[in-house]
Amino acid sequence: MSEPNSRVEIRRILVGLDGSPREARVLDTAADLATRYSASLVLMRAVGLPPEIPPEAWQNPALSVKEFLEAKALEGLERMARLLPPAVRASCRLEVVVATPWQGLCVGAQSMEADLIVIGSHGYGGLDRVLGTTAGRVVNHALCSVLVVRSLPDAGSLRLS
Repeated sequence: MSEPNSRVEIRRILVGLDGSPREARVLDTAADLATRYSASLVLMRAVGLPPEIPPEAWQNPALSVKEFLEAKALEGLERMARLLPPAVRASCRLEVVVATPWQGLCVGAQSMEADLIVIGSHGYGGLDRVLGTTAGRVVNHALCSVLVVRSLPDAGSLRLS
């Protein structure tokens, strides 16, 4: 049982963004929490070498493939940060890590002493069912609390009564 005056303290929120269509909903949820708790946000994207590297990554001799992928990830985070309310954006930090997404989020949260990770859910495709989703792995391995933001249900989706 909790103390009568105990309150959840959320000072730092790590937000895992992946460039998917659901990342705007994840960001909105994290911004709302940051506003409610006067918390700072760290927007993070983990990049790895995808099986199919975009051709433009090889065509720019000034950047290595790793640098190219990091730059593209940072561009995406900057675009998302511009959507934040000004008060939240003022204390926001952007971070790109080279790691598998679940490991990058868990290690990043631990190193920054995050109080909460906000991440989007993914549907279960065939490979996800065998290996587990990023969200599932973060939930199972993170040392802090994790909020998994679900996509809005489709009109024809299963409803439990």
